[in-house]
Amino acid sequence: MSRISFVELPTSDLSSTRSFYADAFGMAFTDFGPSYSCTLTGDVDLGLQADASEATSTPLAVITVDDLEAALDAVGKAGGVVTKPIFAFPGGRRFHFRDPSGNELAALKAD
Repeated sequence: MSRISFVELPTSDLSSTRSFYADAFGMAFTDFGPSYSCTLTGDVDLGLQADASEATSTPLAVITVDDLEAALDAVGKAGGVVTKPIFAFPGGRRFHFRDPSGNELAALKAD
């Protein structure tokens, strides 16, 4: 079943933002390179994206799906607009899209 599994936040200072969430809420983060860090609770996790060329301008909800290609097809048929085609990253593959109201989200298939 598909579900929101991540909320990814853009950040201009990964270190201080990671420290803020760790200090304020006790969150533990795992780094994936110099510009990305996330919690790995297995529930709804928080990702911090510091690469300005990869970050969205607003928080990004990420939906985990069983079949990424089927989700891509379904998004298009339902009236969504793909804003970033399927791409790979450490941990899986995903694509970004806008729903009919203009909200940007992503669909993810983990490795």
